[in-house]
Amino acid sequence: MSTAEIPDNNELLDSMMPVAPLRIICHESSHALGELVNQHLKDYRKVTNTQYRDSPIFLDYEPESFLVDFDCSRFGSGEGKATLNESIRGKDIFIIADVTNHSLTYKINGFENHMSPDDIYQDIKRIIAAIAGKAHRVTVVMPFLYESRQHKRHYRESLDCALAIEELNHMGVSNIITFDAHDPRVQNSAPLKGFDNFLPPYQFIKSLIHYEKGLVIDKDHLVVISPDEGALDRAVYFAGVLGVNTGMFYKRRDYSRIVNGKNPIIAHEFLGDEIDGKDVIIIDDMISSGGSMIDTARQLREMNAKRVFICTTFGLFTDGLSAFDEAYEKCYFDKIITTNLTYHIEELSKRPYYIEADMSKFLASIIDFSNHDMPLSIIHTPTAKMTKILEKYNNREED
Repeated sequence: MSTAEIPDNNELLDSMMPVAPLRIICHESSHALGELVNQHLKDYRKVTNTQYRDSPIFLDYEPESFLVDFDCSRFGSGEGKATLNESIRGKDIFIIADVTNHSLTYKINGFENHMSPDDIYQDIKRIIAAIAGKAHRVTVVMPFLYESRQHKRHYRESLDCALAIEELNHMGVSNIITFDAHDPRVQNSAPLKGFDNFLPPYQFIKSLIHYEKGLVIDKDHLVVISPDEGALDRAVYFAGVLGVNTGMFYKRRDYSRIVNGKNPIIAHEFLGDEIDGKDVIIIDDMISSGGSMIDTARQLREMNAKRVFICTTFGLFTDGLSAFDEAYEKCYFDKIITTNLTYHIEELSKRPYYIEADMSKFLASIIDFSNHDMPLSIIHTPTAKMTKILEKYNNREED
C-alpha cells in the first residue's frame, strides 16, 4: 500500500458493526488521558456509520459520553470498594488505569497515604468485581503494565507480572492492552487470552520533527541508539523506518554483589558506527531514576555527537528532575520526548528540554477498532504512516 492510499479510521470502520455498546471506565489515575480519549471517540463516532443510525444494531453508538460514572471509595480503615453508578449490562467495557500515578492519596486512620501501583491494581480488580460478569466483554488498558519490571525469575524471586496477567484472566478479562512492555514475552503466562502490546515510534518522530526543523534524516547525519541490549529491537525498527544506522550500549555489571536488588552497573560500553558530528536519537521504554540514560547521553557527547534526543515511552523520573536539569545545563542532551500515557509531575512540562508525545488519539483508535472487532495490524505497525510523515518533512511540507 502506498502512502497516498492509507485509509483513515472512518473509512475502515464504515459498515462495520460494533460488538456491543462501548463504554470506558477510567480510573482516577488516568483521568486526563481518559478525557482526551473520550473526546476523540465522540469525534470519530460523529462521522462513522452515519447511514445506519436508525438500525437497532447501532443503538447507543454515539452516547453523550463514553465514560462510566463510578466510584472507588475508601473506608476510614483504608479498605476500599468500587461502585458502578450506572448499568453496564451488555456493554463492551474498557478499564483504563495508570499504575504509576503516585499523586493519588487516601486516608487511613487519619493519616494521608499515597497510592502505590499495588493500590491502583487492586482498584482495577474491584472494578471488575463490581461489573460481576454483566458486561459483554471486559478489556483492561494498562499503558504501563503492572509489575512489568519483575517479568522473569532470578534465583528465589516472585513472578509478579505473570501472576497479575493470570489473575486478571481468571477474573474474566478477555484482553489486556499495554504499551511498550518491558518484555512482551510475559504474555506467555496466559497463552489462551488476548494481549496487545503497542509501540509509539510514530508519535515520537512526529513530535520530534515538529519541534526540530533542522534535522537531516539520513545515514550521514542521524543514528538511532539503544541504551542497552533490552531496547535493541525498538532501535532497530525505528532506525529501519528512518533509513539510518543503529548502535547500542551494553551495561557492564558487577556480578559479585547486589545493590537494591540488582547487580550495579560499572560502565556503559558502546557498539556501533561512528557518532562524530551526527545527531543521535536514544530510544527506550522508560526513564526510571534516569542515571543510565544520563550516562549514555554524556558518553555520546564525549564521542562528539552533534545533538542528543531522548525518546522514551514512560517518563517516570523516580528521583526527580534535578539530575536532568544539571545534565541539560551541561549539554548532555537537547530534548526528552515521553508520552502522556502515564502521570507526570507538573514541573516537567515547564522544562525547556521536555516534549510530550500525545498518545490519546492513538489509544482512542485502538479502542474504536477493538469495539468493531477490526484487525489491529495497521495500528501495530505504523510504518506507512511514518514513511508518509518523513516524506513530507524531507520535502519541508507542513504536517
